[in-house]
Amino acid sequence: MFRFARWTAFLILVAFLGLQFFKPAKNLSRGPIPEDDLRALHEVPPAIRTQLEAACYDCHSNNTRYPWYAEIQPFGWWLAAHVRDGRRELNLSAFGRYPAKRQADKLDSIVDVLNERTMPLPSYTWGHPEAVLNDEEISKLVNWAESLRDKIEDEL
Repeated sequence: MFRFARWTAFLILVAFLGLQFFKPAKNLSRGPIPEDDLRALHEVPPAIRTQLEAACYDCHSNNTRYPWYAEIQPFGWWLAAHVRDGRRELNLSAFGRYPAKRQADKLDSIVDVLNERTMPLPSYTWGHPEAVLNDEEISKLVNWAESLRDKIEDEL
């Protein structure tokens, strides 16, 4: 029985070490802010910009700041899937590629998830305490997003 447990533990260790050779591609786009980025297209006050970058941009842009455990599989795969899903829903780096109507809809969605307190995700804020938004910060982000949405809708 002890021999079986040792072999099982050994095989699990070998499989875990083998997994480390299969890393997902990283979501990294260094350099200046892209011209289609929300921050390049619209005026974003410094406090709002800081909040957006801390709470939204890791999952909803083309540039993710990865925690140390992203190098360990299967956590890296989980993070890659999470970022891919987040960017599919909203990519702030490609905001200018959206038609104006879709931009307004995305801003409306931002307002909804902030008011409902469903974003940023708890699984994200556990490792990123700077992304935890208090009521005042949420209110300022919501007001800014609503104002930008109204401006875009007026231009339609």
